[in-house]
Amino acid sequence: MRNILFLCTANSARSILAEAILRDAGAGRFAAFSAGSTPRGVPNPLALQLLMAKGHSVEDMRSKSWDEFTTPHAPTIHAVITVCDNAKGESCPIFPGHPGQAHWGIPDPASVAADGTHIDGDLSGFETAYRRLSSRIDAMLALDEEAITQREWRDALTQIGRNAEGSTGNG
Repeated sequence: MRNILFLCTANSARSILAEAILRDAGAGRFAAFSAGSTPRGVPNPLALQLLMAKGHSVEDMRSKSWDEFTTPHAPTIHAVITVCDNAKGESCPIFPGHPGQAHWGIPDPASVAADGTHIDGDLSGFETAYRRLSSRIDAMLALDEEAITQREWRDALTQIGRNAEGSTGNG
């Protein structure tokens, strides 16, 4: 079982979506976690609404700090995947075990309007983020992580982010 930590600055939308998608799609192979450098404190309600509509449980979803994953009692993280450009540029803490790192940039689904606000009930940005994250997680699940080295696996995770960025044009 490999533990994957998805990072985003606020840990309220993209990383929460990724955690739920991998938790369900990778059950038995992967354990999914999410965190942020400056967590908002609560998940975005539209992210939770979309996850419920897609059949994911949101019961235990919460916005949390990446500091939770640096303690001696934290699960060993095998890969850290940043899903927002702000988190990619931040200096991450040292996670025990020196996990591989990859970046899968996803545009902020809460930034629907030019002023950074979203329209109440508008799930279009969240649907796009969910679809892109699902596609990348499916590509990760297609890897045979037992048949390749840790470095090859990390490089493959990085390539998944790069391939998706090239095909979508923005992230």
